[in-house]
Amino acid sequence: MTRCEGVSQFKEIISKSDREELQLMVLLLTSDSDYFTEVVRNIYGSRPVADAEMSCNSRTRYTEKISCTPIKLRSCVRPWSRRVQKLLGISDDMDAFFCAAILRRFFHIITDKYASYVAIRAMLVFDQKKYVMYEHLLHHALDIARNQYGCIALNEVITDADDPFYRNLLLDLVARNSLCLSNDPSGNFAVQHVLTLYDLRCTHNVAVSLRGHCIDLSFKKYGSYIVEKLLDTEESMDVVVTELLECEGGRLMTLARNEFGSFVVVKALRVTREINRVDLFRGLVQKLMPFRQLLLRSHGSNIANMLESTI
Repeated sequence: MTRCEGVSQFKEIISKSDREELQLMVLLLTSDSDYFTEVVRNIYGSRPVADAEMSCNSRTRYTEKISCTPIKLRSCVRPWSRRVQKLLGISDDMDAFFCAAILRRFFHIITDKYASYVAIRAMLVFDQKKYVMYEHLLHHALDIARNQYGCIALNEVITDADDPFYRNLLLDLVARNSLCLSNDPSGNFAVQHVLTLYDLRCTHNVAVSLRGHCIDLSFKKYGSYIVEKLLDTEESMDVVVTELLECEGGRLMTLARNEFGSFVVVKALRVTREINRVDLFRGLVQKLMPFRQLLLRSHGSNIANMLESTI
């Protein structure tokens, strides 16, 4: 059975099951925290089926229909993360079970490659329960952002959040901590992401947090991506270009010759020229012009060509 066929079959099972059967299925999935976490993390595993069947046999007191549940679970071997998502939002009672199970292992679930999609989906379809999940997300946000898969989950939640209050809290948290996140292998993606949302207040706050550190960041691959994104908005662009103009000439030359920094300098020149900020554009040209010949023999050759076009 292919993955798509398995998901389709699971959807059919859900449509044919009555409320009592579905509630029992959810209860068995969520009653044990370790078991639930293993299920939502195990995209290809078949072990959850065997475990579920054992659980069914030991809990016959819940309903007379329990004998049919193992058969239904047996046909749903993979992928479990997607199948659990299909059970979310069906009823408040089942959502309550899922919410409690997710919150008991929230950090481990939200930072897992596959399980995180269960938490993301829950925050979209839950009603009042999602606000408790938002609070957990805010509490762990920095650690989540600095996790390889957690930063992806955080970015998706920020993008899809339908509550302006919590969305702004998450944006503010990333902006306030953008310096430490920008220097983190995973956290930098959270900063990059909020800048692509073009939320002017958030962009301003990121620029304020990174003021005085833009040149240092520009020497690094992912840091330079962040600084380039700050150049996309005029207010934050002022912060970056002012820092370039205020730095010592030799350091600016070193940045312009750097494999990553050269892209920042090129974009600063291009943006200031395109929006007709003559004061900033001429300031950069005058500061870089003495190093034009040195730039020709480095990663800054494009900068040298731009300087020559102004002569």
